[in-house]
Parts: sequence; C-alpha cells; structure tokens
Amino acid sequence: MHQPRRPSLSPGGRICRRLFALGLGLGGLLHAGSAIAHSGPEPDWGVADIPAQDGRIFLVTGGTSGMGYEDAKALAGAGAQVVIAARNTARGEESAARIRQAHPGAQVRFETLDLADLASVRALGERLRASLPRLDGLINNAAIMAPPGRGVSADGFEAQLATNYIGHFALTAQLLPLLRRSEAPRVVTLSSIAAARGRIDFDDLHSEQAYDPYASYAQSKLACLMFAFELQRRSEAAGWGIASFAAHPGVAVTELIRRGPGLDSEFGRNWARDRDQYHSAAQGALSTLYAATALEARPGSYYGPTADGERRGPLGLATVPAAAQDADAAARLWTLTERLTGLDFD
Repeated sequence: MHQPRRPSLSPGGRICRRLFALGLGLGGLLHAGSAIAHSGPEPDWGVADIPAQDGRIFLVTGGTSGMGYEDAKALAGAGAQVVIAARNTARGEESAARIRQAHPGAQVRFETLDLADLASVRALGERLRASLPRLDGLINNAAIMAPPGRGVSADGFEAQLATNYIGHFALTAQLLPLLRRSEAPRVVTLSSIAAARGRIDFDDLHSEQAYDPYASYAQSKLACLMFAFELQRRSEAAGWGIASFAAHPGVAVTELIRRGPGLDSEFGRNWARDRDQYHSAAQGALSTLYAATALEARPGSYYGPTADGERRGPLGLATVPAAAQDADAAARLWTLTERLTGLDFD
C-alpha cells in the first residue's frame, strides 16, 4: 500500500523551510548537470504525500474554482498559509470559507486580482508587500481558454495572452521581493498540452491581424512554459534563489470550457462526450502540487500526466515542446514583456 511520506516538523515551520532549502539545493545540483538522474515523481504520488507546509506562505491565482481551488485546499490542509487571488470577491470569500470548513483552523484569505488589468496586479503586489513577511510559493494558475471572439485587456493586450501570461509575468515581478525573502521560494506556472501546438507570433502577438481562439490560447500557454524556464535561467544567473517549475494538468474537468468556447460549441460537445475519461480538478492539480511542494521536484522541470498523449494518467515528467526550448526566443519574449508591462526583475 502506498504510504504518506510527510515529515514531522517543529512549530513555526523552521525545519520545514530548511528541508525545502536543502531539497532545492539538491535540485539545483541536478539541474546544473549532476550525474544523478532525475527520474521524475513516483506515478502514484498524491495529496497525502505533500510534505508538511507549516510556516510556509503561498499565493494561488484563480483559486476560487477548479484546480486553483484544489491547490489552495490541499496546501491549507498541509498547514500552509494560503492567499487566494481572483476577480470575484463573493466566490473568493466562499471558497476560503469552504476550505476552512474542510480544514478547521486553516489559514486562508482572499485578495482581489484581475490579471487582465496591470493596475490590479500592481495593487495586489503593493498590498502583499505591506502585509506579508515573505512569500514561499507562487502558483500562477488562473487562465481563460478560447473565447470565440477576440477580447482586449484593460491595457490593450489580447485577452488570453494578457490573463494567462502577461498578468502572471507582472505578478511574479511584483512579488519578487517577497519571494527572495523566503529560504526556499518556488514559482509554479501552469502551461497546457496545447503549448505543443503553439508558436510565439512576434509580428502579431496580440492577434490584431487575425484571431484564432485556439491558436491564441496555445500561444499564451507556450509563453507560460517559456516564462517558467526563463525564470529559472535568470534566477540561477542572478542568484535570486527562486526555483521555477512548470506544470500542466492534462485534460481536467473544470469550468474552463464553459467559460471559454462554451459547452454548446463543437469543442465543448466533444469535451462533454469524453469528460468521464478525463481527470477531475483534484487529479489535474497533482502536477502543480508536486512542483510546489515535493522535496524531490527539480527546478526547471515540467510535470504532468503521462498517459493518453499526456491527457491523463500517472504523474511524471511532461514533454517539452521544441519551441519552449528556444532560449533565444524566450529571452526575446521576456524583454518584450518587460516593455509591455513597464516592469523588470532587476
């Protein structure tokens, strides 16, 4: 029988943070080219295997439903202090209350955030820098998928790119000082198997010349994956001490389809027909939770399910598309995004 491997920790989480620092240090050695092979997570890794998170502070974007909610619930259940950040205040407060009901004594709170509005991102950054001693984990989870018509963010960006990628880039920059105060900070950015079909169109980044809902979604998720890898490279080069990971859920049953292409679309009907074969939101969240908490997780890695074209199945190392391995393109995208947001990581 698979048994939990959660360590026993001292009050305040001091031992927990030291173990995480040690784990990430070892991960960094592996990433730097150690001969020790990285075999990936155990396929049956689950919520019961999350190490105790006492004393650690996490922010989860989009934590009011779907996988973000499952992330927040699991982290709070493991002892972490969790901040849920999303647009809908009523749903946010309800989600926090549900988590406290499931885990009495859980430390969870809601903060308003609209990732498609850089002013909202800046405001959250200011509030958290004023109220938190540090941030140990940032989960860039929130997303929209394939709305039929081209939307535009408050700052004039294509809506999917703005919400899925640019907003999270800006949020990470805003929270960099808090992350650097942690002994073992982690940033997990959600990509998708759709990233394999994506390309960064530097000539029409915001789909002004032509809008295809699915191509724009794939571009945004490829951008997220490239950001996760580039953040790790820059953290290592600058000595930030931040461990950056990427994850994807495969195909999970969440509200993403209903809020995007719609359940009455051809995509939605095909999804509904096969939905019993897909992951639940809780199953889809496991790759993120592994990257955010497992001592064995290796910085710079990409985690997800491994069966049926990575749509579902046991947890493991995800396939990295060739486009996501282009470090020059990632650096170009990073520089462009700094210009678009007026932010930098220096």
